[in-house]
Amino acid sequence: MTTTRRDFVIGSAALALYPPRLMHAEGQSSPSHKTELWYSRPATRWMEAVPIGNGRIGGMIYGGTSIESFALTESTTWSGAPNDKNVKPTALANLGKIRELMFAGKYAEGGELCKEHLLGNPGSFGTHLPMATLELAFPEDEHPQNYRRSLNLDEGIAYVDYSRGGLSFHREVFASNPDNALIAHISCNQPKSVSCSISFPKLTLPGEVTTEGNDTLVLKGNAFEHLHSNGKQGVAFETRVRVSAKGGEVTAHEGALHLKGADAVTLHVVIATNFRGANASTRNVQTLQVLRPKTFAQLRAAHVADHQSLFRRVAIDLGTNSSAESKPTDERRKAVEAGADDPGLASLFFQYGRYLTIAGSRVNSPLPLALQGIWNDGLASSMGWTDDFHLDINTEQNYWAAEVCNLSECQSPLFDFVEGLSIAGRSTARDMYGAPGWVAHVVTNPWGFTAAGWGLGWGIFSTGGVWLALQLWEHYRFTGDKQFLQQRLYPVYKGAAEFFLAYMVKHPQHGWLVTGPSVSPENWFIAPDGKQCSESMGPTVDRVFVHSLLSGCIEASTTLGIDEEFRAKATEALKQLPPFQIGKHGQLQEWLEDFDEAVPGHRHMSHLMGLYPEHQISPAATPALATAARITIERRISQTNWEDSEWTRANLVNFYARLLDGESAHKHFVGLLSSAAEDSLLAYSRGGVAGAESNIFSLDGNTAGAAGVAEMLLQSQADEIHLLPALPSAWPQGSIKGLCARGGIEVSMAWTDGKLISASLKSKRGGTHSVRYGASVVKVALPIGREVKVSPTQFHRA
Repeated sequence: MTTTRRDFVIGSAALALYPPRLMHAEGQSSPSHKTELWYSRPATRWMEAVPIGNGRIGGMIYGGTSIESFALTESTTWSGAPNDKNVKPTALANLGKIRELMFAGKYAEGGELCKEHLLGNPGSFGTHLPMATLELAFPEDEHPQNYRRSLNLDEGIAYVDYSRGGLSFHREVFASNPDNALIAHISCNQPKSVSCSISFPKLTLPGEVTTEGNDTLVLKGNAFEHLHSNGKQGVAFETRVRVSAKGGEVTAHEGALHLKGADAVTLHVVIATNFRGANASTRNVQTLQVLRPKTFAQLRAAHVADHQSLFRRVAIDLGTNSSAESKPTDERRKAVEAGADDPGLASLFFQYGRYLTIAGSRVNSPLPLALQGIWNDGLASSMGWTDDFHLDINTEQNYWAAEVCNLSECQSPLFDFVEGLSIAGRSTARDMYGAPGWVAHVVTNPWGFTAAGWGLGWGIFSTGGVWLALQLWEHYRFTGDKQFLQQRLYPVYKGAAEFFLAYMVKHPQHGWLVTGPSVSPENWFIAPDGKQCSESMGPTVDRVFVHSLLSGCIEASTTLGIDEEFRAKATEALKQLPPFQIGKHGQLQEWLEDFDEAVPGHRHMSHLMGLYPEHQISPAATPALATAARITIERRISQTNWEDSEWTRANLVNFYARLLDGESAHKHFVGLLSSAAEDSLLAYSRGGVAGAESNIFSLDGNTAGAAGVAEMLLQSQADEIHLLPALPSAWPQGSIKGLCARGGIEVSMAWTDGKLISASLKSKRGGTHSVRYGASVVKVALPIGREVKVSPTQFHRA
């Protein structure tokens, strides 16, 4: 967007009212600038607004001066309903015939049978939906001046400041987890100057707006839509907005509240649905009763303390550009797009990914982060692919930053969700494949959908559930929590392994155990007869995740000292999995056979999950495969029609970091910022890719991009803690505090001239660990809870 920068000067009469962080003159950064997004004009559309969230309630804050808009969402506002007829009844009877055709090289014919018998029935699958937009209309007598809006990541608060007619107005909006509400506070430097009307002027979902008394606005509605469900199924929701004014008069009239002449006003916005049988109205009334005696200062303090208990675990400094950091965020992003160097914006983007994880996923969240997190622009839910939980990379990417970025407990709702899938997926395993255990495919919803998707090329992806369950394994790897391993992780993993041990079949030529029919999401190949096909036996991505699953089961059962017989079966099956193969172009093969891609510039490179997030391919342990992975990447992105998007860019950052190529990782991180993120720094799926008509917000670019920055600075696979493994020349000096390494270790580092100058490690579990810097490895003993400093000279002597 085009911006015209205005001076930001708060009137002297407001000094006693506004926080010190707002007091800065032209050309100077506020004290919180390193963790602040700010703009010199209001948002005019959804992607320009700034997000707030408490793990369940989300809001996009526009910051208007005549009309302020809060685009409200709630994570359980879903259409659709459970359906026990998602699996076609002819699936199991035709499974053997399809496999015979695939092994005989008759991929097109086998694909037709897949289409007829194996694809799932979506029924009323549903989608997450935007709930409603709350509007505040202010008297408009003069053009505003000195405008500034911002999002302070450290506080989790959106601010709006401007002056009009000699008055200075101040606005703060946040979503509080401890108080379970969205809170907005509006004040002015002169008494009796705050007046506005509060309403839901236009509803996109069926509903009704009423008032209770003179101070409460009530919206009741239903999450009904016709594209992904039958228009009659979905949750019922309720939103209540209570006005608490200091001075002035509040009245209710024709479905709106009207405030006149107040000194200040606080809005309490509460939202609930009947998800899982809850009574939305009862919950909202109870929440408002608890909020009533609390002052805005108390609500604000509780929110900030809660938010900072997570956010302040990690601090980062990748270098500064003082001239850039004094400018609005949109100007900084545009400058980077034009080729400017702004390492501070890289730090900000990293912290933004952490902020969005905190805002969207908390221990008490009823659902994990969907495609757009807890927010919703109304575009993804209007697409054929829905705003749901995609299990072929997007939902996983939403949580890639959680462990390494010291937000481990933010994965809690995902763990609950996976456990639910492991129960729902048992009927799919039985009915579709005649197998024990559980399976989930490529898409799912809150209603327990685990059947195959309803389209060739993407629907029959049998390792989607295992891919998601890998997040539980990563949690164990990072924390070493054996109670979690025994009580939560192992039952999920064992159930999935029981399925694959029964589901896989011997390849008639090679004797390998292979999955199938399955796909390499969402890619197609050219079969020997020249036809474009997508379903085959044993695609490489399945091998990656089955290998991870069986390896995890073997390690877990050994650690726990249980299931020796089952462990022996898993060990034998692991030995029979196909090897990685290098194809005729020197690339890592995506399929069991050395097929050419039907779309050489395709966005998905799922077979490279063995490089990241898995550690089955690495420059040190498997150099030939690492080279093949690099060739795969470079062949793909060199195509003129490469399907460049936010999550593909984030993938490349992580892939190149694992290849220890900091320059290429940084190049694609800059590409993520400049070509796949808006001026709001929200990442987007590019229009023209996967059927999207326009750019659509997708959270995964933000979260996986943050994970990529962490991966450039710290890696901890292969039982080594690797310091600065892929540090780019663009960040010659900097520091990071509080990143996490596998094994329950926090790591802090500082560097200058591209070289490590200090490092410290603190372990939650103790033990001796291998620490690598460059080509040298040293052993470091870590007592529980005590910070141990590591000097660069120790590596020189190693």
